[in-house]
Amino acid sequence: MPVIEIKNLVKSYRVYQKTEGLAASVKGLFKRQYHNVEAVKNIDLEVEEGEFVAFLGPNGAGKTTTLKLLSGVINPDSGSCSVMGYTPWERRNEYRRRFALVMGQKNQLWWDLPAAESFRLNQHIYGVPAEKFDNTKNELCDLLDVNRLLNQPVRELSLGERMKMELIAALLHQPDVLFLDEPTIGLDVVAQHKIQEFLKHYQQQRKTTILLTSHYMKDIEALCRRVVIIADGEIYHDGSLEGIVDKFSGDKIVTLQLSNASSLGDLRSLPNVIEVEEPKIKFRVGRDRVGEVLAGIFKSHSVDDIVVEDPPLEEVISNVFSAAEEKKQSSTGAASA
Repeated sequence: MPVIEIKNLVKSYRVYQKTEGLAASVKGLFKRQYHNVEAVKNIDLEVEEGEFVAFLGPNGAGKTTTLKLLSGVINPDSGSCSVMGYTPWERRNEYRRRFALVMGQKNQLWWDLPAAESFRLNQHIYGVPAEKFDNTKNELCDLLDVNRLLNQPVRELSLGERMKMELIAALLHQPDVLFLDEPTIGLDVVAQHKIQEFLKHYQQQRKTTILLTSHYMKDIEALCRRVVIIADGEIYHDGSLEGIVDKFSGDKIVTLQLSNASSLGDLRSLPNVIEVEEPKIKFRVGRDRVGEVLAGIFKSHSVDDIVVEDPPLEEVISNVFSAAEEKKQSSTGAASA
C-alpha cells in the first residue's frame, strides 16, 4: 500500500477581483467581483515508502497547495487523499505526530529565543521522551554542525543557519513523512550543498518518505530519482529525471575540441551553434542525428576531443513550463471564443 495516495484531488480559491480607480473601489465596497482560481485539478499520485520525490512546477502551479492539503492545513473541494492511512484534513493527533512540514518562507522557531528553547517546546508538543529527544537532537546538530549556535537567538542567525535549525525542529520527533517546500530558497551555494548532503544522508539512514518542492535543479539532481511536474494544477510528467530529458528535449549538445583553430572552417556555419572558442565549438543537434552529423565532421576535420551531453535540466524544465503555459492560454482562448 502506498504511503501517500491521492485520487482526483481538487482545490480552488475564490479570489476578489479589484478594479482600478476611486469610483471602482467605492463600488467594490458594495458589490464585489470574484473569479475562481483552480489551484489543483484532479490530481492522481502515489508515493511508496522511502521514496524521495521532487514536485516541480512554475509559481502558481499548485505545488504548495498540494503540500498544504497533504499536511491537513487546508481542505480540498473534492477528491480523496491518504497519508499512512490517515486523511490529512481530519487533523488527527496520531497523524500529526508522524509527519513534518518545512516551508522555506515560513518560520516555526521563536524569533527572539535560542533554537534550543524551540526544540524543547517541540519535545513537549510531540511528547518525545527525554532520552530519545536528547539522542535525536545531538545526532541532528552534529550532522548539521550547529552545536555552537544552539543558545544564540534565532534572529541573529544567518538564513542558512536558520534553515538548518528549522530542519532539526521538524525532525526531532522522527517523522515517517517529510514535506519540504523550497528548503534552500535564498541560500548561497555552500549552504544549499550542506542542506542537500544532510537530506541525502538522513533519508538514506532513516528511509523517510520525502516530497520536495524546489526551483533549484541542483536540489533535484542531487536528491531525487523520481520527478513529478505539475503545471496549472495538473500533472504533466511523473518519472525519472532521465525520462524528462528524453520526453521533452529533442536535442543533444555537442562540444568538439579540434586539433587547431584553422580547422574550424565551415563548422562555424553549422546551424544552432552555441559557442565558438577556438579551437573549440559547441552546437546543438537533433538526438536522432548525432551519429550522422559527427560522421560527416570526422571525414574532413581532425578532432582531439568530443563531448555529447543532454541540455541543462533547467532549460528542459523551462521548456515544459512554457509548453504548459501555451496550452493553458490556448484552452482559455478557445473557451472564451
